[in-house]
Amino acid sequence: MIEAGSNVIGTGDAASWWKGAVIYQIYPRSFADSNGDGIGDLRGAIEKLDYVADLGVDGIWLSPFFTSPMADYGYDVADYCDIDPIFGTLADFDTLIDRAHSLGLKVIIDQVYSHTSDQHEWFKESRSSSKSAKADWYVWADAKEDGTPPNNWLSMFGGSAWSWDTSRRQYYLHNFLREQPDLNFHNPAVQDAILDVTRFWLDRGVDGFRLDVANNYFHDIKLRDNPTSGRTDLSRPYDFQHHRFNRSRPENIAFLERLRAVLDEYPNKTSVAEIASGSNLVRSLEYTEGQSRLHTAYNFHFLENSSPTPGFIESALEAWTDKDAWPSWSLSNHDVRRALTRWSDADGSPARAKMLLALLLSLRGTIFLYQGEELGLPQGHVPFDQLRDPEAIRFWPDNLGRDGCRTPMPWSSEALAAGFSEGQPWLPLDERHRQLAVDKQTNENGSVLEFARQFITTRRSCQALASGDHLPVRVQDPDSLVFERRCGGQRVLCAFNLSETETTHLPLDQYQSFSPFGALCLEGALESGKLTLGPNGIFIACEEG
Repeated sequence: MIEAGSNVIGTGDAASWWKGAVIYQIYPRSFADSNGDGIGDLRGAIEKLDYVADLGVDGIWLSPFFTSPMADYGYDVADYCDIDPIFGTLADFDTLIDRAHSLGLKVIIDQVYSHTSDQHEWFKESRSSSKSAKADWYVWADAKEDGTPPNNWLSMFGGSAWSWDTSRRQYYLHNFLREQPDLNFHNPAVQDAILDVTRFWLDRGVDGFRLDVANNYFHDIKLRDNPTSGRTDLSRPYDFQHHRFNRSRPENIAFLERLRAVLDEYPNKTSVAEIASGSNLVRSLEYTEGQSRLHTAYNFHFLENSSPTPGFIESALEAWTDKDAWPSWSLSNHDVRRALTRWSDADGSPARAKMLLALLLSLRGTIFLYQGEELGLPQGHVPFDQLRDPEAIRFWPDNLGRDGCRTPMPWSSEALAAGFSEGQPWLPLDERHRQLAVDKQTNENGSVLEFARQFITTRRSCQALASGDHLPVRVQDPDSLVFERRCGGQRVLCAFNLSETETTHLPLDQYQSFSPFGALCLEGALESGKLTLGPNGIFIACEEG
């Protein structure tokens, strides 16, 4: 039996600390507010780092906190090398780095290289004149003869991906909001400037980067029309197209290799790409294979799916088998409905939350755990008149947007705003979350939070779970996912019932001698070579070689 607390993780190589690590995502606006203005900030995050460290995770990922007019809540960056005043100062960030490192936590920060804010000084200069020094730092194009945009590319947030600028009398490209003009990565000076930003934060002590929409850096230089996706049953026009020419361009690879070379100038750093291409795993592998591209990547394979089957999950895991690449996985983040709501008939239950946590933490790869996921939070309810997300407002009611996963973190069940802030929160607290607050679950036997802590600790102490191989175990049951994790002579059996009904008599004779991880086996038992899993059942067992 594996004993917790030995702190075994990764390969033993300090440079590979990220392999098998569990990274806790902090969305700063909604995590903890230190000054009562209703918006979470860096000081608030610093005050809660002890809580994060007590979870047993290896590091944190901070969503954007850079200077921004907040058209897209920080993903429209007006200054890559400074902190927006609502979040604090560079001195606060330095304090956060020092405190996190003193607690043994790595720090990964978001980098939004694909586009800037239209308030960035680069864009102001670029739009001022077609002869300015930065004239071609963004993607500009003339109108067609009839005045319409250069091609049929669509913005993810609705409408054309082109907006007319009266200063230059040209269109500029924005794959997202019109306030988020796309940088022109075909210009070497743009690449150099972005790599200088990379060095700025590495010099400041960050341990790595999460790269926002990493396959959106380049566009087709010929501006060819996108073909149709062949689907018209979707709520967002963007999905009607196959985005062959405005993302995932082959030129991207060379820039990623330049970026990796900069990272390799600094010891023990990492990079994780967000791949904005739906459930396509091919791009994730392409961007991470070998030692010259990015360290790891995740995409929306699990994040957008609402009815996972064992086969669906297993196919994603097997895609990385025998590849010189390392995957990352997440079930929830700041862009999608929380997994407990997406992967449940209603808003889930503690048992469902534990099963999803156990599944995520058993996967081969680097794990990203979103704030509140360890509490079993369902998607927050945000009334229409309190929505802030431009996507939600644009596509209401078909698309509920991202606000529901960004509601305030509940710290104290009886406190104002559940302890998130002493002021009015920027998004409303979902009152259901009070009963799931940190203070209600801490040291509470059987709580989702304590289960999460136990499982994370076990993963860290078990080499097979942290970084071992993945081997599927075939069982003839449509609701059961079973696989083995193996490292050296250590073998761990992981079995999950994805349904709300009991699964019985799964033939697993070869694992009868395995020892269960007591508290981590819920509604699961292996007797006489037959595995029984209750609703949302979990069975984790180990054999030592």
